[in-house]
Amino acid sequence: MATLTDARRIVIKIGSALLVDRTTGALKDDWLRALAEDVAWLKSKADVILVSSGSIALGRGALGLGLSELPLEQSQAAAAVGQIRLARAYEEALAPHGLTTAQVLVTLEDSTDRRRYLNSRATLETLISLGAVPIVNENDTVATDEIRYGDNDRMAAQIAATVGADVLVLLSDVDGFYTANPATDPEARRYDVIDLITPEIEAMAGDAGSGLSKGGMKTKLMAAKTATAAGCAMAITHGETLRPLQALKNGANATWFTAHIDPQAARKRWIAAMKPRGEVALDAGAVEALQAGRSLLPAGVSGVSGTFGRGDPVAITDGAGHVLGQGLTRYTAAETRTIKGHRSDEIEALLGYPGRAVLIHRDDMAL
Repeated sequence: MATLTDARRIVIKIGSALLVDRTTGALKDDWLRALAEDVAWLKSKADVILVSSGSIALGRGALGLGLSELPLEQSQAAAAVGQIRLARAYEEALAPHGLTTAQVLVTLEDSTDRRRYLNSRATLETLISLGAVPIVNENDTVATDEIRYGDNDRMAAQIAATVGADVLVLLSDVDGFYTANPATDPEARRYDVIDLITPEIEAMAGDAGSGLSKGGMKTKLMAAKTATAAGCAMAITHGETLRPLQALKNGANATWFTAHIDPQAARKRWIAAMKPRGEVALDAGAVEALQAGRSLLPAGVSGVSGTFGRGDPVAITDGAGHVLGQGLTRYTAAETRTIKGHRSDEIEALLGYPGRAVLIHRDDMAL
């Protein structure tokens, strides 16, 4: 199981109650500066993505909306005000460490729609490759109940699955998963490690959230299911202490949920299980390139069949019709027919708009 010290990619979820004082609505500057030290330490050895709540909490404080439940329109207005403050706060906290921040706003639709999923994945991968620290938040200014994650625990797990993270850390107001609510049951016992989420484990989870945060232990368990299925280990640990990630590395109380497959293998298995919507046939040079672990370029495609959209799974075959595997295409069937056999630098002239150099990226391919 990957840990903080050996993970190559880490997602950290930060709840509103950790960032924002629940009575004043003010940002907890000292805590954020300490977290920035942790992020800088982790960033020296791994990719780091932050999934942060706090925009509504900051915005409602700025707008004087109090702590009562807000109607949708006021929540969206608070988010619009708070998102600016949240992004600026992270930028100012991380800049002294030489780190560039990027704000990424998502909704549930961005993970359930394959086209949006690929766009989100490509954007996050590019930001990471350029050395930035993405700060991901739900796009509360436009999200309605039908397209909301509703809590950042599950969103963080989906982001971890999207980027192929090794470790997800949920910084919480509790120090792990207990057999019962430790606030009301003195006999409650914390699990150090959970290898399998059984019905008995699920029955132990409660619903209660705290203060400005919406998540309860059930949502954390749902997050653990998503993360571990994608090959990502997950930890629940207490986040209110300064330098909570350094504390976790040094043995602070936590519950670890283990993953029994690595993220890349989990992703390949997911792609392989999809029903292909079409087929692309390759020339001999492209077959050789794929077998060497490279991505599929339009120049290597000799034939296209079926009707498929961007993000759909397609079968990949050789010149004799043998299926080599399948992958998620970055072009529609019509676009693929237009650019097949052509170099990547010809795509814009052929389509009339800039395109991606790769037809199927190697990370989106199961051979």
